[in-house]
Amino acid sequence: MLEIREIFKQYSTPTGLLTVLSEINLMLREGESLSIVGPSGSGKSTLLYILGALEPPTSGTVLFNGKDPFALDDKGLAAFRNEQVGFMFQDHHLLPQCTVLENVLLPTLVAPEDGKPKRRAQDLLDQVGLGHRIQHLPHELSGGEKQRVALARALVRNPQIILCDEPTGNLDHESAETVAGMLLELHGKHQTILIVVTHNMDLAARFALRYRLSDTHLYRV
Repeated sequence: MLEIREIFKQYSTPTGLLTVLSEINLMLREGESLSIVGPSGSGKSTLLYILGALEPPTSGTVLFNGKDPFALDDKGLAAFRNEQVGFMFQDHHLLPQCTVLENVLLPTLVAPEDGKPKRRAQDLLDQVGLGHRIQHLPHELSGGEKQRVALARALVRNPQIILCDEPTGNLDHESAETVAGMLLELHGKHQTILIVVTHNMDLAARFALRYRLSDTHLYRV
């Protein structure tokens, strides 16, 4: 279960404190998913980074299965992010010199896991329709295919949380629909907690739980 309580986030600026997030409360259980929309600069990505333990809140509590990841030391926090959280961004962030399969396997190289990560990576690439492209390099793929590789990479450690920041933002309509469909299908299959930040209202509407971040507050819509 992922829970955040009374999250505030502020930044110091030359003119004083800038409040980005105020009184944010949220609870999600295994298998649940939600979308978050809002204007540019409203703090959506900041909230996502806090949920993924990439950036601490100014105040408030983040709990994952009852434990605060920010209470961990640096090594423990890095392990938590690598093992429990899968990230998918607007830019696929694939390494150009690595093959499709090698890119998917990257999270497992940081902290090798038991079993057969290569087989899991190949299975995931099959599920996103790229099993025949595992030895290709990123420059040989379309934008939609690169995002499907990024999706497989986000799932390869079998994380309990998937966080997506504008996962279809750079794609044409057809590719966006394909990636969105695969994202939701794999979420259902793997029963992760899924949170998607997006400007794509069609994508946001496909989630049973929908929120809007505006004026530093999170509202259910």
